[in-house]
Amino acid sequence: MTTVLAVVIGRAGSRGLPGKNALPLLGRPMVCYAIADALNAETVDRVVVSTDGAAIADAAREMGVEVVDRPASLAGDTATVAAAVMHAVEAVDEQPEIVVVLYANVPVRPPGLVDRAVHRLRNTGADSVQSYADVGKHHPYWMVTLDPDGRVAPHHPNTVDRRQDLPPLLLPDGGVIAVTASCLLGADRANPHAFLGRDRRGVETPAGAVVDVDTEADLRVAASMLRQATGATS
Repeated sequence: MTTVLAVVIGRAGSRGLPGKNALPLLGRPMVCYAIADALNAETVDRVVVSTDGAAIADAAREMGVEVVDRPASLAGDTATVAAAVMHAVEAVDEQPEIVVVLYANVPVRPPGLVDRAVHRLRNTGADSVQSYADVGKHHPYWMVTLDPDGRVAPHHPNTVDRRQDLPPLLLPDGGVIAVTASCLLGADRANPHAFLGRDRRGVETPAGAVVDVDTEADLRVAASMLRQATGATS
């Protein structure tokens, strides 16, 4: 019986970093790291990869993981996460109780993060659990807008000068989402965030512990962290 289904989502295209989900990262397509995190999670019973990309699908099958072919209508840059995950869940032959969502372009996440999210979901009876990291110095209090002449206007006027005096604020870091299948499948499909439900909980990750790859710079950071974690030399 599949109680917890992990869905790794990764489309072939990418506007910022073309083909990023299949890019080589220390000798493996990037998607392989998210798949490995799903396979290594003690709470996960089954893993599938949702994709429209042949290279991503090949990498998944080489790791012994099922592939859900994503239709073109759910593979464009306007397709929502919820729609892709719903499609994958509805495509499997056995409906789970809990769905774990992992992004293919997140090759670095803390060990045990998936299990932390699933345990919190179960223990609290929440609709969903998502991972968050402190925004650090990229805090809205220190953000500004610039007009065409370069004039600065504070986004949130304040007098905070030291980072440690900023009010605590977290940002979704892309590490993991765990959601009940009933909440996911019963959500209003016109609202891209409705699948997270009403009772939304979180788990916090250390600053920089999750790497969401959208640029070449992110890719270099991920490679460096993976080398350090695995002792790899290339």
